[in-house]
Amino acid sequence: MKALRGLRALTTLSSKTQKPHLTSNLLYRFYAAQPQQQDHSTTTNSLEDHEDDDAVFDSSQFALPNMGTSPVPDQPTWDREYRAKADRTIFGEETQKQKSEEDERKRRAIVLAKALLEAALQKPDEEDDMPVKEEDQRSLSVGIIGAPNAGKSSLTNHVVGTKVAAVSRKTNTTTHEVLGVMTKGNTQICFFDTPGLMLKSSGYPYSDMRARVESAWSSVGLYDVLIVIFDVHRHLSRPDSRVVRLIERMGAQAHPKQKRVLCMNKVDLVEKKKDLLKVADEFKDLPGYERYFMISGLKGSGVKDLTQFLMEQAFKRPWDEDPFTMSEEVMKNISLEVVRERLLDHVHQEIPYGIDHRLIDWKELRDGSLRIEQHLITPKQSQRKILVGKKGSKIGRIGIEANEELRSIFKRDVHLILQVRVK
Repeated sequence: MKALRGLRALTTLSSKTQKPHLTSNLLYRFYAAQPQQQDHSTTTNSLEDHEDDDAVFDSSQFALPNMGTSPVPDQPTWDREYRAKADRTIFGEETQKQKSEEDERKRRAIVLAKALLEAALQKPDEEDDMPVKEEDQRSLSVGIIGAPNAGKSSLTNHVVGTKVAAVSRKTNTTTHEVLGVMTKGNTQICFFDTPGLMLKSSGYPYSDMRARVESAWSSVGLYDVLIVIFDVHRHLSRPDSRVVRLIERMGAQAHPKQKRVLCMNKVDLVEKKKDLLKVADEFKDLPGYERYFMISGLKGSGVKDLTQFLMEQAFKRPWDEDPFTMSEEVMKNISLEVVRERLLDHVHQEIPYGIDHRLIDWKELRDGSLRIEQHLITPKQSQRKILVGKKGSKIGRIGIEANEELRSIFKRDVHLILQVRVK
């Protein structure tokens, strides 16, 4: 019997010692920290593919909220009248909160009734959406020139009512002529935002970015009205002789076929408004300017008076653009400008100016959304790495912000693809 008991004990002990061994093998198989052996060539190729993936932003990889949806606020589940009756039964009278809510509802009802009555008594306004006969149409072309960072693009965007040109604190943001169209009543005004211009001490234009500058100068005489704009805040704090020479040259003599106006921009930054009169006196003797305006293209101050003046200068001739639909060419330019603005915001020094920015593909899909593919071509591999960022963080941020803004401008879903390549 003793031998039989000893044999059973040994059997039980051996079975217990085998379980941890099986468990350790199982844990080793699933949680071992040692790397698995794999082909080195396969690993190298996968890393290269991953780097290429980082250089491409695809908006379809990010969850974006649906257009036009908003969370529905929670509503009380009880009946207000039943709740008021219960409060009267318990407290004997209506609470102060209920009285104030009832007074507020009555006040709003009175205000709404008064507004509806006033709207009914008013004469109907002219509908901007009503078609205008071609013989009644009036149009005007307006060119906006000035030194770099004077606020030309901000003024264009404000007047048009949507973003058509990139706006940045960096100089030379606008690299080509940008068109913005404003249609009001029977009048259409086409605004042309041009690249920044300045004059050297010799009186001749700078030779930097020659093609861009020559194009801007050659188009000066093509507009019905020419707006010369400058930063009055900077002029008061740090006067630039190159800007002064540009203002004086443009207003040196009157032009019978073109009206010119001088706009003192960024007046919202000037603390002492009386200083603006000193600047106006400085340029008042220039005969080439029809009018002087003090404006803020960013805030909108004084822009209404400028717009009214321009509408009065319009000629009786057919419109150049369809006022009801944004042309595809304009939409393509807007998509490039929006991406360029975000590029200037997130990439610094000289890199944004050396990038070749191209629109590769533009397609309207069956569901009404837009597929836009743009390539950013850098001259150096080092600049490509800076633009892409760590694991594609920088190009991803640029793409997300640009995609959201394009959706709000075009009022539809946008599938934006940005790819960074080396020339």
